[in-house]
Amino acid sequence: MVEQRAAPLRETLSAQRRAGALRAGLVAVMAAILLAPAIWNRFPLLEYDTGGYLARWFEGYLVPSRPGAYGLLLAAAAPWEFWPIIVLQAAATIWILALLLRELGLGRRPVLLLGVIGFMSLVTTLPWLTSILLTDIFAGLAVLALHLLVFGRTCGGWQSAALIAFVAFAAATHSATLALVAALAASAGLAALLARGSVAPAGARRAVTAAAVGLALTLSANWAVSGRFAFTPGGYGIVFGRMLQDGIVTRYLDDHCPDRTLELCRYRHALPRNADDFLWGGGLFDQLGRFVGLGDEMRTIVLGSLVEYPWMQVKAALAATAAQLVNVATGEGVINEIWHTYGIMERYTPAVLASMRAARQQRGELGFAALNRVHVPLALLSMALLPLLAAGSWWRPALGGPGRLAATVAIALLANAFLCGTLSNPHDRYGARLVWLAPLTILLVPVSAWASRRSRGGSAREAGARQRRSTAAGPPELAGAADRS
Repeated sequence: MVEQRAAPLRETLSAQRRAGALRAGLVAVMAAILLAPAIWNRFPLLEYDTGGYLARWFEGYLVPSRPGAYGLLLAAAAPWEFWPIIVLQAAATIWILALLLRELGLGRRPVLLLGVIGFMSLVTTLPWLTSILLTDIFAGLAVLALHLLVFGRTCGGWQSAALIAFVAFAAATHSATLALVAALAASAGLAALLARGSVAPAGARRAVTAAAVGLALTLSANWAVSGRFAFTPGGYGIVFGRMLQDGIVTRYLDDHCPDRTLELCRYRHALPRNADDFLWGGGLFDQLGRFVGLGDEMRTIVLGSLVEYPWMQVKAALAATAAQLVNVATGEGVINEIWHTYGIMERYTPAVLASMRAARQQRGELGFAALNRVHVPLALLSMALLPLLAAGSWWRPALGGPGRLAATVAIALLANAFLCGTLSNPHDRYGARLVWLAPLTILLVPVSAWASRRSRGGSAREAGARQRRSTAAGPPELAGAADRS
């Protein structure tokens, strides 16, 4: 008797172990897909800015647009050639996407999650973001996590707390991501106040909490690096570069020079018209002391031009936002001539040099032209469809989940384009870090419809089977009589 009762329990435990092993195997396959570029490269991918993040812990001071949080992770993972960082990025991606599918009624389908990740890895920049030592993957994942915090109904208390912590860390990795998180949280708060019913107050509070914790974490990580609770310096310098590129700085200098308080008057005819050439190309900017030597003067020109040329600023901001929306190509800066990053690694993490130099990227074997013939058109088409999907959800309740996600992603893309295009200047990298969310959102529409039809079909089959069993048994009174006989 005991053996008979124990047999089903053993079978259940065995089935659970097999299911757990299957899920673990599928997760490993998902991670391998997301890390395929790095695995092929034989080393995590590198970019212009990787060295700037890595150096923060070793150099002990802050530089423009390089907060301390991600640099602390890089320094900790250096003994393992940075592989734990990209494994963490892939794991975070799998986790957030799994929660998103569950929120859309597609949970507990690991094969479906594998399919979504596989498709996204083929046609978008997603695996190139998870495989690189850079903060960009956290921007898109933060948008999805904020969406779940605001609109989610399936995330319990500990999962909401984990999402808040994740958004906070993502915000602390980059100044633009912090600004994006703050903008989305503020939008949720305003919607909860002004458009009652569109956003639940509890969801808005969670988003605002995540942004506030992100702000605190940014300052704390910067303190851990530099000993000061401070934001990264150079904000006015970055905006100055954009205004220089748009001709606003030239107009200001033409209107105010000669002026003994403006050192740039002496060089106004020699200033480059490209922000990247001015800020990062050496030459005049370096001669005049970079962000420290020119900081006060750049602030004066930025603030003065905002007051004196408001219409020029509006036109430039609109043009920069529009340009940033369509600058979404994969792979900007992922090249084999990133001497600053190489120098930082040689100086502070020499143990990784042999593997880094043997990587395919450093041998010039990496190119993105073919990929972008797929990535860019699909991204632009998907972005164009987002407003239609968001509007369609008002008339088609079945599109409610994907429609809300489309609205979130559309707002995030617009905010990102404004923040990066206007406050810095348009770059493909700034668009690519977020644009993969648009194809993901569009993909989830047919996936949700397929799952819904399959679920209805399964329910109908179960109902039919119950009806057939009931018919075979006959009316209840006859079945009872048969049992008594």
